[in-house]
Amino acid sequence: MGDATVTTREGPEEAVPHLVAERTGPGLLRRLRTPRRPRLWFEILLIAVSYWTYSLIRNAVPEQRAQALSNADWLWRLEHALGIAVEESVNHAVNGVTWLIVGMNYYYATLHFVVTLAVLVWLFRRHPGRYAATRLVLFVTTGVALVGYYLYPLAPPRLMTNTGFIDTVLAHDTWGSMASGDLKNMSNQYAAMPSMHIGWSVWSGLTIFILARTPWVRVLGLLYPVATLVVIVATANHFWLDAVGGLICLAFGYAVARLWYGALPYRLPQAVPERPGAAKPPSPGAGVAPAPAAAEEEENPPVPARAPSGP
Repeated sequence: MGDATVTTREGPEEAVPHLVAERTGPGLLRRLRTPRRPRLWFEILLIAVSYWTYSLIRNAVPEQRAQALSNADWLWRLEHALGIAVEESVNHAVNGVTWLIVGMNYYYATLHFVVTLAVLVWLFRRHPGRYAATRLVLFVTTGVALVGYYLYPLAPPRLMTNTGFIDTVLAHDTWGSMASGDLKNMSNQYAAMPSMHIGWSVWSGLTIFILARTPWVRVLGLLYPVATLVVIVATANHFWLDAVGGLICLAFGYAVARLWYGALPYRLPQAVPERPGAAKPPSPGAGVAPAPAAAEEEENPPVPARAPSGP
């Protein structure tokens, strides 16, 4: 026997193993663990409130400047010991190309939000069955990052003393980072570990690469987190190891979604499954009254013709 498949409007796809929700008893928990069609008004409200809460908590974490600078010095020495401390060289090389570094400043400030929201909208419209689970990954990843900001305050390279890092936003007088220039008082400057620019960009890139069908779009999905990594280093906003921290948070987010839904988000059905007890459409031909002629023939069967009698 071949592998079981389910057919969607876009073609056959692998049948999903029995989800945790299907093995859970009745009640609220089962309903929460069953993918359902997201409601637009609820998602807008949820994302707005979640981001407001994230910003509030992130900025409420004590800055602990002395500890953050001490942690940055230790991390910088660790990268030297590992032979990966090239952030300063990248920062100086890119800073020498004005149009490139200015573009990276704006990239750092905008695409982090624009691409993430665009992927959420795409999931909402094209993959409603996978939307909630994939969104859960993003939320858990961000929640774990908040814990990291509190437990491990870290100064970004551009704020370190006794180093040659260049704050590219200040150097080129661009609106780039919420932690530089006139906007620096609106954000906690010592929340560099883990890097959510990497956590969110890898989440976006993986989602696009796995679910998109157009080859060049899938390639862009892979290139996006790579470009983001170059940007956060070139603008002196993060160390390489901050990116590793973001990946660890993202892995934890996928693990939580896997445990909750019984499958990775991308393995869930694209379409929202029917709710139990929902009326099913009639099968072709079911409930259709017989044609009048056929009904009449059943009620008045034809009388066989008699053979003509002889003379």
